[in-house]
Amino acid sequence: MSSNKDVRVTVALECTSCISAHEKSAGISRYTTRKNRRNTPTRLELQKYCFICQKHTLHKESRK
Repeated sequence: MSSNKDVRVTVALECTSCISAHEKSAGISRYTTRKNRRNTPTRLELQKYCFICQKHTLHKESRK
């Protein structure tokens, strides 16, 4: 009944300021969420709390 191309997918969001500050790691602060591919085909960007920076920063959808 379910197909390979599910409409809802799980995506990881990474802190953009941690990526620029720590060159070695690809984003320390990570959140996971689900998005609908049909409604939001572009990459997701949300303001989330980063426990490393200790403030709200922009978190972008990461590549898997």
